Amino acid sequence: MQTVRHSEQTLKTALISKNPALVSQYEKLDAGERRLMNQAFQPNSDLFGPITVHSRSDWITSHPEDPQDFEQFFSDPYRKTPSPEKRSIYIQCIGSLGNTRAISEEYIKWLQGYCEAFFYGLTVKLLAPVPVSATRCSFRVNDSTQNLQIHAGHILKFLKKKKPGDAFCIVGVTMIDLYPRDSWNFVFGQASLTDGPGAVD
Repeated sequence: MQTVRHSEQTLKTALISKNPALVSQYEKLDAGERRLMNQAFQPNSDLFGPITVHSRSDWITSHPEDPQDFEQFFSDPYRKTPSPEKRSIYIQCIGSLGNTRAISEEYIKWLQGYCEAFFYGLTVKLLAPVPVSATRCSFRVNDSTQNLQIHAGHILKFLKKKKPGDAFCIVGVTMIDLYPRDSWNFVFGQASLTDGPGAVD
C-alpha cells in the first residue's frame, strides 16, 4: 500500500498563478473565500488530502496521466465554462438508487447539495427519475460478475436529447453497471466534453 502526498510547495506551484485573469478573480474573493483557498496549501487540509493507493490495479497507478496545474486547466481551449444563459446542472436519475423510494430521494437530495457546494454559483436541478427502459439503450449481462450492465454511450445519446436549453450540463446517475464497448469489462462513467452530457454509476 502506498500513500501519495503532496508538499505545501508542490501545491503552491500547482495552484498559484500570475495569470492576470486568475489574479483578478482571486482579488474579487471575500475574506472567507480567500481563507478557504489558502487552506489548500496546508498539509492536513481536506481539500488536497493524501491518496492511498491500495494495489497496482488502482486507477492512479494503472492509468498514468501527465500532471496539470491550475493555470493549464484554466487556459485549456476545450474547457467549457458556464454562461449567463447556461448556468444550470441537471441531474437525471436512471433506475432506482436504493432499496426504497425514500432512500433514492434522500441520496439524490444529498447529491444535489454536494453539487451546489462544489460548483458554487451554478443552480442544480433535478429531473424526474426515469426507468432504465426509457433510455432504450443496449444492455448485457457481464460474463464475470453476472451483473446487468447498460451501454454508457447510448445513455449519453439519451441525455443529450433530454438536455434543457439552459443547461450547462446534464448528468445521468444510475446504480447499474456501465460499459462503453463490448471489449471493456466496465467503466465508472463517461462524458462528452463538447455536448455536455455525462453518466456515472
